[in-house]
Amino acid sequence: MGLLDGILGGIVGAGAARVIEQVLQNNGGVQGLLQNFERNGLGGIAQSWVGNGQNQTVTPEQVEQALGPEALNNLAATTGMDPQALLAQLAQHLPGAVDTMTPGGRMPS
Repeated sequence: MGLLDGILGGIVGAGAARVIEQVLQNNGGVQGLLQNFERNGLGGIAQSWVGNGQNQTVTPEQVEQALGPEALNNLAATTGMDPQALLAQLAQHLPGAVDTMTPGGRMPS
């Protein structure tokens, strides 16, 4: 995912880019991540990141709700990060990363 690293790295920094890249890989890309948010009652928030309007914020608790505790624990183990710090970083950077990766509301191919 070299191109993805370049896109995300410029937005969120190298460390956060790796975490977001891992989340996307584990969830089937942007589309799969959005589907997880949708399944967990958070579709409106995630769709705001894709659309052309203002990105809605997401809390660490909502990120955990969307990803699920097992996925979060696996991600924390893979990245070596504390789960709470990981959630805080994802809550801060996911909206902008998804927004950038879906220009004009188009999903990446």
